[in-house]
Amino acid sequence: MTHRQTGLAVLLALLLVVAPADHTAAKTRPANGKLKVFIMAGQSNMVGFGSLTGDKPGTMQTLVKKNPKAYGHLVDKSGKHVVRDDVWIVNISYAGKERQGWLTTGYGASEGHIGPEYGFGFAVGDYYDDPVLIIKSAWGGRSLINNFRPPSSAEYPKPQKDGDMGFHYYEVLRHVKEITGNLKKYVPHYSGKGYEIVGFGWHQGWNDRVNQNAVNIYEQNMVAFVKDIRKDLATTRLPFVIANTGMGGWTIPETARYKKKVEKLMDDQLALADGKKYPDFKGNVAGVETRDFWRTKEQSPSGQEYHWNHNWETYYLIGKTMGDEMVRLLSGGQLKPKKR
Repeated sequence: MTHRQTGLAVLLALLLVVAPADHTAAKTRPANGKLKVFIMAGQSNMVGFGSLTGDKPGTMQTLVKKNPKAYGHLVDKSGKHVVRDDVWIVNISYAGKERQGWLTTGYGASEGHIGPEYGFGFAVGDYYDDPVLIIKSAWGGRSLINNFRPPSSAEYPKPQKDGDMGFHYYEVLRHVKEITGNLKKYVPHYSGKGYEIVGFGWHQGWNDRVNQNAVNIYEQNMVAFVKDIRKDLATTRLPFVIANTGMGGWTIPETARYKKKVEKLMDDQLALADGKKYPDFKGNVAGVETRDFWRTKEQSPSGQEYHWNHNWETYYLIGKTMGDEMVRLLSGGQLKPKKR
């Protein structure tokens, strides 16, 4: 696709210095003229704290130098970060400010971070010949048992403000409807044949995993969330990819007081992808096991466990794997994620 100049100069002024991407490979899914819309929702780890700069272990700067075979394609010859001119992102949940532009680094918690949207955008952008829009709706410190509570899982009055049960469930819907209903405002370069919502990515769980009651009903709440979102967006079999909350990895000490409830929640998050348990979800819900992407504080820029120690590689791999799984669902299983 040709590189679009409209709006790009503004984006570059706001973000880190980046370079345009060269997308010469043929896309897998031929164009039908419609903008492909993905929703990415969750709490602070969907917001994203993957650190970009610094010579500490686990930053993008360090990892690109250390492993250019895996990550060298994300920068140009001069080291500037690639800009995708076929994937647009809109985030109207960020600190009360709207952020939008071509996908690159800097759409995490600050211009110095990424979230899962980064790797995800590369995967789905490589799949579609049509342009892609990512709507990111994420807020730190929100739970599924309260903030994202789907309406069919509990009776509650219509939420009016942050903190009310279900408020952020309805905020996700509001964002989607606001943005898709005003494409000229939010995607100013697009002049195609409308849009279609094609996928939903979910990465959330820290606030639930520290609450035994929330853990006990997380799976049933997540089932209701998927079904309610599909109903409210009129997308019967909308593909969902759920990345579990794998902080701590596979080596949580046996003596840790939270071990059992944390591991139950992680397993319950992935349970929705079990086609035998949930036949209605077979082929349209996938799970991403994130414990494989845990990096210790010695391998990372930070020791902040609940934000994946700010490890850039962790956030990139979560997003990339979510994107690969989404592509697998969208292709009817024909395209398998590559081994890492």
